[in-house]
Amino acid sequence: MTAASPALARFSAEPTSVHGQTPANSPDAAQVAPGDIAVGVVIGRASEYFDFFVYGIASVLVFPAVFFPFVDRAQGMLYAFALFALAFVVRPIGTLAGMAIQRHFGRGTKLTVSLFLLGTSTVVMGLLPSYEQAGALAIVLLTLCRIGQGLALGGSWDGLPSLLALNAPPKRRGWYAMLGQLGAPIGFLVAWLVALLLVAAFVIIRYRDLARGPLLESLAHRDRLDRRQPRLVLAPAGQRLGGHEELLQGIDPQHA
Repeated sequence: MTAASPALARFSAEPTSVHGQTPANSPDAAQVAPGDIAVGVVIGRASEYFDFFVYGIASVLVFPAVFFPFVDRAQGMLYAFALFALAFVVRPIGTLAGMAIQRHFGRGTKLTVSLFLLGTSTVVMGLLPSYEQAGALAIVLLTLCRIGQGLALGGSWDGLPSLLALNAPPKRRGWYAMLGQLGAPIGFLVAWLVALLLVAAFVIIRYRDLARGPLLESLAHRDRLDRRQPRLVLAPAGQRLGGHEELLQGIDPQHA
């Protein structure tokens, strides 16, 4: 113990590198700069919350008509938000499962499984059949996808910020750990922009269909009838004048 103490003291007193290398980190993991990890953490957390918030927006715009057409729109919206709450209920279960995966396979495996589950749940949710096509099975599948989102977000909740904090410089560790929380507003903003673009596209397509539909044709036909109206009114009047048709000679038949 006495002979090993000076070596241990020198090892513990070695300064950490600018890449956050500490005795607790492996040299390979410490080769990545904290700024590079921060970019990945923000993008990863933003993608997580994007998938999470997309469901909330779809609960208002899409799900009441697609999955709950058997009730009025307000009640269908409440049903969709009831499923929205399931993700928050299963989050602790996802965290426990993520901790178990991390103990046995490491943090990287835990993050990979969580992000894969989250993305898969969101993609499958967009491919689900409607209630008219599959009946109650569509609602069950939607529920399972929402539970998958909650489990995935709970499993990855502590992975990305802790990864960044462990690889950050010691004096700026708190600042770097804070960057992971920027993913929530960024993810919500991206989800809102995507929903806004989709709604705008649907409105443009709808107005284009109306412009080509029977409504515009009926309005054009009515306009042609309105242009012919003076001739229809003045012709009987000319007949009643009895020989005074010269009063109508000033009317251009083309404009009539």
